[in-house]
Amino acid sequence: MKSRNADDIRQYTDDEILEKIAETKALINEIRYNHTITQVENPARIRVLRRDVARMYTVLTERKAK
Repeated sequence: MKSRNADDIRQYTDDEILEKIAETKALINEIRYNHTITQVENPARIRVLRRDVARMYTVLTERKAK
């Protein structure tokens, strides 16, 4: 999975970003759960997804600061 670029995230509305954050967090939890039971194909994916969530929160914070 390719990580999202901040410029790509800025194209979304605030509601879309919040929706994508919720989806990504659910996916992270699912991967973590599966990782406790069996080996995950790509464990580094969790890190990429966490950073994507952080980028989305950063874009939301930038918008609120303006």
